[in-house]
Amino acid sequence: MSLKHTIGKTGKAVLLGNEAIARGALEAGLAVAAAYPGTPSTEIVEALSSVAKDVGIYVEWSVNEKVAFEVAYAAATAGSRALVAMKHVGLNVAADPLMSSAYTGVEESLVIVTADDPSMWSSQNEQDNRIYGMHAYIPVVEPGGPFEAKDAAIYAFELSSKMKHPVILRSTTRISHTRVVVELKPLPKPVRRGKYDKNPSKYVLIPAHARRLRLELLDRWSRIEEEVSRSPLNRVEGAKDSKTAVIASGLSYAFVREALEDLGALERVKLIKISTPVPLPSKFVLDALSGVERVLVVEELEPVVEMQLRSLLHRERLSIEVHGKDLVGYPYEMTMSRALRAVSRFLGIEYRAPEPAAKQEEISSLVFPRPPQLCPGCPYRPLYFALRRVADRIASQRGRDKEPIFCGDIGCYTLGLNPPFNVQDTCIEMGGSIGLANGFAKSVDDRIPVAIIGDSTFYHAGMPPLLNAVFNKNPLLTIVLDNRITAMTGHQPSPSTGFTAMGEPTRVVPAEDIARAMGVEYIKVIDPFDIGTTEKTLAEALEYVEKERKPALVVSRRLCALVAVRNARRKGLSIPRYVVDENACRGCGICYTKFACPAIRQREPGKDRRAMIDPELCTGCGVCVSVCPFNAIKPLSEEEARKFLEEVWR
Repeated sequence: MSLKHTIGKTGKAVLLGNEAIARGALEAGLAVAAAYPGTPSTEIVEALSSVAKDVGIYVEWSVNEKVAFEVAYAAATAGSRALVAMKHVGLNVAADPLMSSAYTGVEESLVIVTADDPSMWSSQNEQDNRIYGMHAYIPVVEPGGPFEAKDAAIYAFELSSKMKHPVILRSTTRISHTRVVVELKPLPKPVRRGKYDKNPSKYVLIPAHARRLRLELLDRWSRIEEEVSRSPLNRVEGAKDSKTAVIASGLSYAFVREALEDLGALERVKLIKISTPVPLPSKFVLDALSGVERVLVVEELEPVVEMQLRSLLHRERLSIEVHGKDLVGYPYEMTMSRALRAVSRFLGIEYRAPEPAAKQEEISSLVFPRPPQLCPGCPYRPLYFALRRVADRIASQRGRDKEPIFCGDIGCYTLGLNPPFNVQDTCIEMGGSIGLANGFAKSVDDRIPVAIIGDSTFYHAGMPPLLNAVFNKNPLLTIVLDNRITAMTGHQPSPSTGFTAMGEPTRVVPAEDIARAMGVEYIKVIDPFDIGTTEKTLAEALEYVEKERKPALVVSRRLCALVAVRNARRKGLSIPRYVVDENACRGCGICYTKFACPAIRQREPGKDRRAMIDPELCTGCGVCVSVCPFNAIKPLSEEEARKFLEEVWR
């Protein structure tokens, strides 16, 4: 069941963890929500946008996390309950207003959902955003598992409203992307339009005001610490009179409880569940540790609870033996085996990890390993194919160490780092492609920096570094891969799409118009499916940058393949069949090695190198026709193929 199907219903429903957070927000009276999509947080606002008009709330996909934060913050200062959501690294982008929001406080709830990604399943780093709570003096609430996602969201809203202070709701990939049974409660009528009371002494952070607000913040922080000590999400389980305790924070609680049960130790150990790790609920923890001599702290990533606990025990002059990261370790997400190892070592119980089942090993041996790859029909593939050919020509003329420096960015197109394209030399954060290209332009003389960035990422963080390139006359080429959608996170709209999060039509803002307004003089828009023109334009753009010593911009525009296929299905159109003429094919392998389309493969590996096209994978883009040097690939129907491209792929 989706969140949309729960509207107007009672009883129970099975929801994704992110949808449970969204449902909790609605039950808490949410009125305004904003976000920038990023796994594992995306489904929260995606779900809210699907019901926005039904329940009378406002939802938007903002151009980046900082703007999304400011939208939600403004609503909260005007008396509307607001939510802003982002993945963990998104909070880095929003860190500036985050820090200030703690000084000013808010008039109504402001809940900041950060979905952390331990083990980096879909991220460039492993980051524990509970530390942001400590740094910014903003309390952190985290569910003890997916089962508590909705209740934690409701509590975060109520805590924020009561304390008139922003609250961070921390989820993780396992919580966000696990399905859970949720009890549906009535939805209140949201306060959609608030009332802003002029108060510059509170909301204008000049130094004179900030110094006073700093003192108010510290006083409010003390009251927040007292309040979270009364949180119903924190509790003591197991042997409450035991001298041995385990403190488990957030999702680690679910693993620790199960580990204690498996080891037969739950009835002889005091289990202390913490769902408000920042600030540590001191009174609750001290009461829970009464009579305890040894304690193990189990938490993912950084020792946030452990550090606060050690400080608290030192302050209270309590002599309790504390273990934590020495047994649990730092990297990656919590797992059952990690929890079992840490708890068994702490309790002195012998534990051996089970051997992999024979059937599991047998299945693993049959699974063909392959790296992630671009989808069949992806418009990035022909662009990369052409770019690699241009780079290879430069390398053949000047040497491989003189080919362009390819500065990559965050998106599906990061897969260009893999063979056969090898056109991503760097990738560190959103917008970093153009930013790093600026630096290479000033520090490397014999190579042209090429920044490769998606359309949504360009709007998010690519415009300032492009303006910097114009202002500082930096010779670099920016290639904007415009597939008219925010693809990697599940096809959310962006300024290139033409509609908003709530499905309302809006103006398309082309990247080339922005670049032109910034002063970029060389601008070309290409269709990557036209490989010949694409290759010629890229070579011309690089030549312009090298000779004129100015920035250039090329926009590669074609619809995302998955959106194109979806459009075809909605229109009732069949994907045209492309076939390989066995007599014309020479088995050169360009289509499945250099172009690397997953829908094309050898007829018989090791025997027959001629190509064949899998109709189950082919999306009908037809680019392989122009890739084949022997004209061996053709559509069964030229008219059907032409019509399909015109009606579906634009």
